[in-house]
Amino acid sequence: MQPHGYGQSSPNHLDATFAALADPTRRAILARLASGEASVTELAEPFAMSQPAISKHLKVLERAGLISRGRDAQRRPRRLEARPLAEANEWLEGYRQFWEGQFQRLDALLREMKTGTVKMGEMNMRQKKRREAKRQKGRRGSY
Repeated sequence: MQPHGYGQSSPNHLDATFAALADPTRRAILARLASGEASVTELAEPFAMSQPAISKHLKVLERAGLISRGRDAQRRPRRLEARPLAEANEWLEGYRQFWEGQFQRLDALLREMKTGTVKMGEMNMRQKKRREAKRQKGRRGSY
C-alpha cells in the first residue's frame, strides 16, 4: 500500500473530517442532512441538548467542510457537503484493499491446508520467504 497524504494538504482535511465524525451527535446530524437540508431547530429536535450545543456541533461540521449554510429568506438551512466524505472514503479504500488482499491470501492458505496440498514445513518456508522479502523491500526504502 502506498503512503497517502505525505507532502499534501489533504491530511489536514482528513484530520478535520475524522475529528468531526468522531462524535455520534455529529454523525447523526450528517445522517439527517443526507435526506435533505434542515434548519438548526429541525436538527436539534431529536437531541436532548440546547440549541447552542447543537450550534457548536454544526460549527465543527462546517469547519470540516462537511456541511454548508444556505440562505432562504429568514431561514439558514444546513446541507450536506459530500466532497470531504468522498476524500475520507478514498483514503480508507486503500486500507480496505489491503485487508481484502490479506483475507484472500488467508483463504487460499486455508483451502490448501484443507485439501492437504500444503504441509506445515512448507507453510513455515512460505512465511520465512515473505518476511525476508518484506525486510529486503524495507532496506531499499520503498514501502
